[in-house]
Amino acid sequence: EVQLVESGGGLVQAGGSLRLSCAASGFTFNDYAIGWFRQAPGKEREGVSCISSSDGRTYYADSVKGRFTISSDNAKNTVYLQMNSLKPEDTAVYYCAAGGNYYCSNTVFIDYWGKGTLVTVSS
Repeated sequence: EVQLVESGGGLVQAGGSLRLSCAASGFTFNDYAIGWFRQAPGKEREGVSCISSSDGRTYYADSVKGRFTISSDNAKNTVYLQMNSLKPEDTAVYYCAAGGNYYCSNTVFIDYWGKGTLVTVSS
């Protein structure tokens, strides 16, 4: 059974930091790109950042470049998203996803989804 289990969400003040974790199981980790999407109320789901498990190539949405850092621990089948300098507009449910392309600007190549973790940034 494929599982992507997110953790690390919560409430933080603007300017603060959070680290999200995604533990993957049930598929060959190195064959996939793993990453994060987010969906705010009333908005479409958007790609935030993804990483290729095989060669480490990364994608970042323009809105998070310089603030968020994605990393992968292939020995633990876990991907992390370090989020710094958080803004109220980062408030959303963050979903872990696995797919065939590290350039995850949209959901087209996503095969598996986690259930999501809520990140709330207060002003």
